[in-house]
Amino acid sequence: MKIKKLAKELVSLTVLQINELSKILKEKYGIEDISLTTNPNTQPSAQQKKKEKVKTKFDLILKTPGNSKLSVIKLIRSLTGHGLKDSKELVDNVPSIIKSNLKKAEAELLIKEFDKLGALAELK
Repeated sequence: MKIKKLAKELVSLTVLQINELSKILKEKYGIEDISLTTNPNTQPSAQQKKKEKVKTKFDLILKTPGNSKLSVIKLIRSLTGHGLKDSKELVDNVPSIIKSNLKKAEAELLIKEFDKLGALAELK
């Protein structure tokens, strides 16, 4: 019964009171913020592990070629080594993955190149 009464009192606290309680628990008892929804003894789920991983490789995707399709085709040819026909198909069938497994810095530089030509590219 004592725990139920305490729980009822905690639920009725205002935000200011909760902040004050948090400060007291931290300063007086050394208790940091904890999550009440998860058990600290459990292993993180596969989904949580995926969220924790920082993405290091990106795909460069052409969203729209802009007005200068020929210039975009030439740029794609120089980046990928594809022939004229394959490069034109990528431009004509947007969104298209232009390059995969790029480092973020490299991909951002390539996006700027597409921007200069009036095309819209993004990272995924």
